[in-house]
Amino acid sequence: METKPVVSRPMFTNAALRQLIIPLLLEQLLAMTVGLAAVVMITKVGEAAVSGVSLVDSLNVLVISVLSALCTGGAVVCAQYIGRREPENARTSARQLVYIALIFSIAVGAVLLCAPRFFIRIIFGAVEESVAESARTYLVFSALSFPFLALYNACAALFRAMGNSRISLYVSLVMNIVNVSLNALFLYGLHYGVLGVSISTAVARAVAALLMLLLIREQGNVIYLRNLFPVRFERTMVQSILSIGVPNGLENGMFNFGKLLVQTLVAWLGTSAIAANAIIGSIFNITVVPGMGMSLAILTVVGQCIGAGDYEQAVRYAKKLMVITYLLMIAVNLPLLLFSKPVLEWFSLSQDATTIAAKVLPSLAISCCIIWPLSFAFPNVLRAAGDARYTMIVSASTMWIVRFGLSYLLIKQFHVGLEGVWYCMMIDWFVRSVFFFFRYRNGKWKTKTVLRT
Repeated sequence: METKPVVSRPMFTNAALRQLIIPLLLEQLLAMTVGLAAVVMITKVGEAAVSGVSLVDSLNVLVISVLSALCTGGAVVCAQYIGRREPENARTSARQLVYIALIFSIAVGAVLLCAPRFFIRIIFGAVEESVAESARTYLVFSALSFPFLALYNACAALFRAMGNSRISLYVSLVMNIVNVSLNALFLYGLHYGVLGVSISTAVARAVAALLMLLLIREQGNVIYLRNLFPVRFERTMVQSILSIGVPNGLENGMFNFGKLLVQTLVAWLGTSAIAANAIIGSIFNITVVPGMGMSLAILTVVGQCIGAGDYEQAVRYAKKLMVITYLLMIAVNLPLLLFSKPVLEWFSLSQDATTIAAKVLPSLAISCCIIWPLSFAFPNVLRAAGDARYTMIVSASTMWIVRFGLSYLLIKQFHVGLEGVWYCMMIDWFVRSVFFFFRYRNGKWKTKTVLRT
């Protein structure tokens, strides 16, 4: 049954929301801008390098998305314990999150390192040899860096659960400065090509992980981590984290595996299509920065409200944060709609790749303004309440039936080009949005329980 509100005063003032949201937006913008800069830098090496890195990044996104989902589970649990005014339980659950994230990242990295060529061939098929070699190099270093990425993501999620998003912003700034600086050195100074990009990524993630581990030890935090060893698992808290993390991980895993299979369809279209897809994806990552930042804010704010048993405030803050999300998405995507062609001139692409990208970007900008917030930011209201199984079922189903199914038909049967893949993605967003909106309206998300006593 729905819990009656027990907290009458506002849990988050406008000033508190600003302190949470602005660093989150800046962090997302920083990460995506540096990612875009890396793509621009590597285009100087050639389309084979861009294509190889792009293919592996599709696999990386799959792994990282599952890792982020596990961290989301930990963040929701910690946020609800903070809302309950139970800091000791929040700290205990935080340790469990670190253990879970490390175990997952080490296991996946080890599997990929055993046979990188095999995974590239089995997933992406018979791509050109130069593309395959670039992909293998990038995959090896990506796999080595997964444990560092796990530590960074877990600690960043814990700081956000506390409402302190500035720390992850500062560490992200250092990580990306290291990444860009090493990219410049290895690409332009030493001419290492894809190897240089790979080393830069791994070193930057290691630096970020070390900084996060040092900062999370500070006892002035509501959640601080000390005495991680010997490892001690708390069954109840692990179950609470996994009750959100596993469905969310399966959702992200199946969703991104579907995207990975769509990428194999793109690879079938040729090197120009792969390169165009990489550029569109990089620009798209910039356009959704506001939504990604607001999604994280929704988890923290709604999670703490629900932990306090105050569903009235959870609803009020959810509406307020969604309005902000829409305004920010429009502000970012409107310029892309108007100036998509000049943007593409930043990249050293062939004429074929540029023409393909120019067809997709205007429709993508419109969809980001109208559909994306309901499709991706809004379901975090449900996840913060523990309704992760529903979001998993909807996201996985629409990915496979709508996005992958339609993409397969358009490319294999009707021989539509790359633009068909992106149009199918936008249709997928719309279908997801409808399901999430009606789930929120019927109120079933208010009956879910995350914390176990």
